[in-house]
Amino acid sequence: MGLEAWFMEENDEDKRLPHHRNPKEFVPLSYLAELGVLYWQLNPKDYENDEELRQIRESRGYNYMDLLDLCPERVENYEEKLRNFYREHIHADEEIRYCLEGSGYFDVRDKDDRWVRIWIKEGDMIILPAGIYHRFTLDTGNYVKLMRLFIGEPVWTAYNRPQEDHPSRKEYTSSLFGKNAGVALEAH
Repeated sequence: MGLEAWFMEENDEDKRLPHHRNPKEFVPLSYLAELGVLYWQLNPKDYENDEELRQIRESRGYNYMDLLDLCPERVENYEEKLRNFYREHIHADEEIRYCLEGSGYFDVRDKDDRWVRIWIKEGDMIILPAGIYHRFTLDTGNYVKLMRLFIGEPVWTAYNRPQEDHPSRKEYTSSLFGKNAGVALEAH
């Protein structure tokens, strides 16, 4: 089926709803690639033996992996965790998430500071570049099982907006608006 993404209508309704604009404005993968967001569609039923996943991990240096089951029954302080995930922030490193079960939304800011909602579902793997403003929430299914990948030891530090002087944010905005903007990316 492939990844779905769209420009969001900003309002105070339940964050787990799709928040489509009227009319709906879908965003192609090429637009996400311009923002530095990488995407793969993989086989979540056999992730332990997936050759493509192994190649991605090897080529990008992802040597640490863990799994996160995010739902009210399995996470202590569930509501607080979701509020923290939904707070707009950046990271100093890439954020790599592979959806093994369920679904949820990653929202990223585009060049014009508009929210783009990315609906990840089973089999979707995305990489958000270091320095991109983003947030996460579940959809109305209230469940997602994610694989989290890192280079080296995991770093969970989120830097809440504003972070315009953070080195990763400066590097990210330079890549967006500088000479490297629009360079083709390796993902499909």
